[in-house]
Amino acid sequence: MHIYDLTVPQLVKTLRNLDGWLARGERHAETAQVPVESLLNAKLAPDQYALVRQVQVATDNAKFIPGRLTGKEWPSHPDTETTFEQLRGRIASVSTFIEGFKREDFDDIDRRKIRLPWMKPDQWLSPYDYLVQFALPNYYFHVITAYAILRHKGVQLGKQDFIGGLPMQG
Repeated sequence: MHIYDLTVPQLVKTLRNLDGWLARGERHAETAQVPVESLLNAKLAPDQYALVRQVQVATDNAKFIPGRLTGKEWPSHPDTETTFEQLRGRIASVSTFIEGFKREDFDDIDRRKIRLPWMKPDQWLSPYDYLVQFALPNYYFHVITAYAILRHKGVQLGKQDFIGGLPMQG
């Protein structure tokens, strides 16, 4: 399997799911007459990020993954979102960026060294170690935490909402 298949389609699919969860969260706030801010600022634990920040970090990680693997610059997002609409706009922007990648953009990643901002100048990760050991687990951590916050606040989501559609054949 090509690394493109492990990144671009999966990131876009999960971002699409996240967007759907936020839409359901917004509808939940309206129908249950819950203040929207109580969802956007909700946390699972005092030392964790609130929903807004979970979405911001998840989208940052989503754009960093193909950007770092291919050496392409990613769009800047200043983390100023305060509404569901703004968060969903950010998801759309990041999805569009990721959808612009092609399989051949990943062809030369074996020659890359991934350096993260917090690493010492002489430290680096192979693209595969970066993807498997750090980037995807970090991305999914923030995605699942956003999902769990919404569930915790009463938004009706289930396992199928997390997994999303499957590319069934036959």
